[in-house]
Amino acid sequence: MTVWDAVVGQTVVPELQRTVADAAALLDDVGAGGAMTHAWLFTGPPGSGRSVVARAFAAALQCPEGGCGRCAECRDVRNGTHPDVANVDTDGLSIKIKQIRELVPRAALRPSRGRWQVVVVEDADRLGEDAADAILLSVEEPPPRTVWMLCAPTPEDIVATIRSRCRVVTLRTPPYDDVADYLVRTAGADPELAAFGARAAQGHIGRARALATDEETRARHAEVLRLPFALADLRTCLDAAAGLVEAAKADAERHCDELDSREVDQLKQALGVGTIGRRPRNVEAAVKELEREQKLRRTRVQRDSIDRALVDVMALYRDVLVLQLGASAELVNGHIRPSIDRLARASSPESTVRRMEAVVVAREALEANGAPLLALEAMALALREG
Repeated sequence: MTVWDAVVGQTVVPELQRTVADAAALLDDVGAGGAMTHAWLFTGPPGSGRSVVARAFAAALQCPEGGCGRCAECRDVRNGTHPDVANVDTDGLSIKIKQIRELVPRAALRPSRGRWQVVVVEDADRLGEDAADAILLSVEEPPPRTVWMLCAPTPEDIVATIRSRCRVVTLRTPPYDDVADYLVRTAGADPELAAFGARAAQGHIGRARALATDEETRARHAEVLRLPFALADLRTCLDAAAGLVEAAKADAERHCDELDSREVDQLKQALGVGTIGRRPRNVEAAVKELEREQKLRRTRVQRDSIDRALVDVMALYRDVLVLQLGASAELVNGHIRPSIDRLARASSPESTVRRMEAVVVAREALEANGAPLLALEAMALALREG
């Protein structure tokens, strides 16, 4: 099993494998480097596996055999413990300048063990202005054996000065069959549930895994799909919006509560709280800063949960429009075909498009940090009016 086996449904793998061979030839002084360059930008829709592809590429660059998946280099990159591969991600709303400042000096060093010094920046579209400027300085004048790998939904999500210095690798939404096969092979998912998860998640690998393997996630998905059918009057619209917000808060609590408590305990232990002697200085300030970061993470988890629900609602209206237009496209939610048929007969294609636009407006409001409840109430009313 090679490092590339973790990459699902992407046609760019052969090109990246050739680049790995070019990079090895460059280091061995038997080639000019070919397609190898110092900065890469992996783009693709959510769930396409941008960071997975970047890490596979990083492992293959370090591996003497181009990504065998068995050697110490491949294993350490996969486990996040390789000394020459750094990974930058964020649980908050943005990547802070502090994270980047800590990595820029490291990126300037020669590899200590591997062939390259690699920095993978997940969610590079969340780079703050100062953090982007810090990366730009390193990307403009890179050391000869340093490689930056940025991941973002589209090239336009990265500032032009950085984007122009990167080689762009465009990923696609993985085909449903490829996602389902991957879930059966790696997660032991039931083939029928794997197929359902891949289709309902529209190729988003992480979401598909949750739908295929977690009953609670499937129940939540089914509840969201009932929303468009329950908007009978003002009260039901307001209740539906409040229900989405409350469900997202519950998701955030499940994800964050235990993690927050553990992080606070670990911080206090690291600062020496509870040891014999004088109380360490600045404990309160450090804990307060951690709690601020945790609050940002909780906000992001909640908004991401709402956004996933809105994507599901959008897919349902997409199915309605497919039936109304008599298109031959496969339904995302074919398991509730009778309900979709009824909604298609009860409305026009024009009203369906207006409803889809209302969902887009709500997603844009959330992305702009609008109040979730107000955005969802406005959307629910627009869905009812059509």
